[in-house]
Amino acid sequence: MSILAFASMLCSAAPANPSAQPPMPPAANQKIAHDIYRDLVDIRSVHAIGTKGTADVIVKYLKANGFTDAEVHIAPETHYPNQVNVVVRIKGKGKGKPVMWIGHMDVVDARAQDWTLPPFKFTQKDGYFYGRGTADMKDEDAAIAASLIRLKKEGYVPDRDIVAAFTADEEVGLEQDGPHFLLQHRKDLVGDVGLVMNPDGGSGEIKNGKRIDFAVETVQKTYMTFLMKTRNKGGHSSEPRPDNAIYQLAGGLENLNRYVFPYKTNATTRAYFASIAQGATGQLKTDLLALSKQPLDPAAAARLAKDTPLNAILHTTCVATMLSAGVQENALPSSATATIQCRVYPGESEEQTRATLAKAAADPAIEVSLKEPVQPAPETVPDPKVMAQVADVVHGMWGKDIPVMPVMVAGASDSIFARAAGIPSYGVGGGWNDIDDIRMHGRDERNKIGNFYQTVEFTYRLMKKLSTVQ
Repeated sequence: MSILAFASMLCSAAPANPSAQPPMPPAANQKIAHDIYRDLVDIRSVHAIGTKGTADVIVKYLKANGFTDAEVHIAPETHYPNQVNVVVRIKGKGKGKPVMWIGHMDVVDARAQDWTLPPFKFTQKDGYFYGRGTADMKDEDAAIAASLIRLKKEGYVPDRDIVAAFTADEEVGLEQDGPHFLLQHRKDLVGDVGLVMNPDGGSGEIKNGKRIDFAVETVQKTYMTFLMKTRNKGGHSSEPRPDNAIYQLAGGLENLNRYVFPYKTNATTRAYFASIAQGATGQLKTDLLALSKQPLDPAAAARLAKDTPLNAILHTTCVATMLSAGVQENALPSSATATIQCRVYPGESEEQTRATLAKAAADPAIEVSLKEPVQPAPETVPDPKVMAQVADVVHGMWGKDIPVMPVMVAGASDSIFARAAGIPSYGVGGGWNDIDDIRMHGRDERNKIGNFYQTVEFTYRLMKKLSTVQ
């Protein structure tokens, strides 16, 4: 999460040392977690192949460790039989709506020639586990499965049901997605859920060898892609005219580059600014505290927006990412098109954003259109009770000095589908990321061995905490 890098720079105090040994799962549960993790990473569960193989692994371990057919449900997607979801449920005492963990089993692809180790071979080396998915997010999948098995072996009966959905196709966009499929077409499995935990990406951050903070994602910007297009009658390059489609589009893009979308805050970002202000001084602290309150201070926002990560959570951002024009070097272009990638502030509609882009381009001849459907999702306003429960687990494992705070992220995850269905959803993972060595989706993806087992223990503790009705 890039916004947390900024918070890390602000914190001069070092809350906790990663070398200090936190609680770990029992040895038997560590072995189960390790073996599930290994078997998942060894499977190339990219979009073209699907998640049937990883689903089989999850089902095998659950059933070998006490789960019955009535508790484990295999749910292939209707039109994509190789995209398989698995839904598991530990029945509770019915004292509240179930809490559900969601974890995607698919990964982005990797080329062996780009890696120094085989990407689809689980490898232990120099204190790390290597392989595609070791950090995004087969580590969390294994942690969820191992925690369910531990609870089952203990004979634990929660106050409310614990549900886990191991899902397909988070990495490929909005046209296909496991949680969306389950929430729309398999409500018999997940329709009664009242709270969602999504550990995608982990939550803790380490900088310079110290634990800095623990983020709880409660809102995401909406992903929208637009096309800006100019049209022209074209002609021969030997007779250039002033009305060149490329130059006209370039003018609109320059205007967009200078345009600043209005600054905004919401409940999550205000709480975030208040939290990181505690580690700041001078004008920076003053500005952060100003944005933790309403009404918004535009001058303070403009100063903070000079920092790239903070700028991303202060307003909608739209940027040109691709260009296409012309058919041959000796012909004037008859059209020119730019792809505009927007990360839109929650609550702003497609039409509102399209109209703003047209206004920013400042040329009525530039056409602005939405490229693909949009999945909007509202903010999960941070519930103090849920935040306190998460903080209890964090502080019990890593010390009371770790700040636990809600954040808004500019990226996207499967939480948008749960929120769109009206279910409060929190991005909470037990993993810790070294912000100077983020390898998710990158070459030689890896996870520290101790970090993985801490993730397993955190998941187990949070399952027990959130399934207890107080």
